[in-house]
Amino acid sequence: MSFLKKLFGARDKDDPSALNVHELMRRLDLDESQLRNVDLDYHAFEIPKRRAGAGTRTILAPNPQLKFVQRRIHHRLLKRLRAHPCATGFEAHHSIATNAAFHERQATVLRLDVRDFFMATDGARIRRYFRAIGWNRDVATLLTRICTYDNGLPPGAPTSPRLSNLVNWSFDAAIVRRTDAAGARYTRYADDITISWTSTPTGSMIGDMISNVKYIANCHGYFIHGRRKTSVRHFYQRQTVTGLVVNDTANLPRETRRKLRAIEHRLRTRGRASLTEEQLRGWKALQTMIRAARD
Repeated sequence: MSFLKKLFGARDKDDPSALNVHELMRRLDLDESQLRNVDLDYHAFEIPKRRAGAGTRTILAPNPQLKFVQRRIHHRLLKRLRAHPCATGFEAHHSIATNAAFHERQATVLRLDVRDFFMATDGARIRRYFRAIGWNRDVATLLTRICTYDNGLPPGAPTSPRLSNLVNWSFDAAIVRRTDAAGARYTRYADDITISWTSTPTGSMIGDMISNVKYIANCHGYFIHGRRKTSVRHFYQRQTVTGLVVNDTANLPRETRRKLRAIEHRLRTRGRASLTEEQLRGWKALQTMIRAARD
């Protein structure tokens, strides 16, 4: 496919080999009316952000009919397509633990955050991607209509996480070129960008890297949050990546591990604690996943 038509530079003029709506119906096992007439309604609600005190995040949950169609698109059209290797969020065989483990024992860790990442991934880029993977204009427009809301990827739609990685190959690749040249390493977990150096960089090197990432982000329609959400941590400070401490091997913060041990003791001796047995099992599963990512 000439590597996605040189990263989404597909001609907008259809050629005879472009995949049409009949092929889409066959792959999704849906009628054309189910695709063209699906209700594009969403229910908005707020959830707390991962970091305590960081406010809330808006989730746009599609109605059941739309969710069903989006799940079909995810499983039958998008799931097996390739994202950039440095995109670790929502990807098979990756997790917050594998993302963090990539930055263990580094001299300096830089963390940046993309503002409104999903909704800033605009519909024109999604449409170009569908064209680049072989669909004709009609189908690319139809799929974009089903997968976007207000010209962006709705956070909460089954298709949004995968599409956010697939369309950002050039974004990730551009940052990798800068980090490779600077002797650094890079991963992106959704909107969380992490760059780390084995040898301590100078202040100007860090500043140049931040400027380069901001420029690349702007070229792709994104903006990087300002200083409040920019973190630079050296080896003598606590370095965290996707919520895990990475100064040594990736792990939960020490205070969290102590709290979990205390809760487990209370549940065993008193039968009650601030977490239920089920919640504690969830934390233990996370710890198992972290250990597996380190091995």
